[in-house]
Amino acid sequence: MCSRCGKVAEGTPPTWTCSVENGVRRYFCDACARDNIRAIEGRLDSDWW
Repeated sequence: MCSRCGKVAEGTPPTWTCSVENGVRRYFCDACARDNIRAIEGRLDSDWW
């Protein structure tokens, strides 16, 4: 499940972005990752963006 929009992955394993924040793995769908790529690359917690 996408930690940002709640989209559920179906079928084969998705090519989603994984981020570890405060020791917890969080997954983001392709659309959410694309919309927030600069914040992800800057290692900002998803709560910020």
